[in-house]
Amino acid sequence: MLSIIQIPKEVPHPVNNSAIDLSNPADLILYVVLPILCVVLYFIYRNKRKK
Repeated sequence: MLSIIQIPKEVPHPVNNSAIDLSNPADLILYVVLPILCVVLYFIYRNKRKK
């Protein structure tokens, strides 16, 4: 009973999380497009710096 009292309500728990919905444009941009864009921009920056 004491352990139930100490569980914070504001913190997200793994049970409350849902899977990424790639049909949602916001999820698609955040989890697919932005990471790919960051990697591409990094390689472009690195190649320009070498020259």
